[in-house]
Amino acid sequence: MDIICLPFQNLSLDQLYEIMRLRQEVFVVEQDCPYLDADGKDQKSEHLMILQNGELAAYTRLVPPGISYKHYSSIGRVANGLRFRGQGLGKKLMEQSIQECLRLYPGHSIKISAQCYLEKFYAELGFKDLGSRYDEDGIPHMGMIYKQDK
Repeated sequence: MDIICLPFQNLSLDQLYEIMRLRQEVFVVEQDCPYLDADGKDQKSEHLMILQNGELAAYTRLVPPGISYKHYSSIGRVANGLRFRGQGLGKKLMEQSIQECLRLYPGHSIKISAQCYLEKFYAELGFKDLGSRYDEDGIPHMGMIYKQDK
């Protein structure tokens, strides 16, 4: 297993293609949620990838403060390829994403828009429920925070 975190400008065309393919496979096809994935945040973000045997298995987008949320960094587009589920990659992916966010954006807590059914998963990683529930692209979501000074 290899873990790579790169800014957008350092992604190869093949890496970018695989990221976009995985995001569409999970969010658009599997979750049946047509939405504009190319939202203008990718170019300003870091892209964390877990590769197994050279194949993209899991991915997150690490967004700096001021892009998605004014005073928080953010982890988004959390995707785990269907063939790679059940191997503990989701937890490994998020643990590494948290570490990278804290390293890249020191002094900033992390805010996420979590799908409600994953509340327990994120809580076990240290995220706290903000109490807000909302619909995002037809899927119930909730705001959660990981405090830098846990």
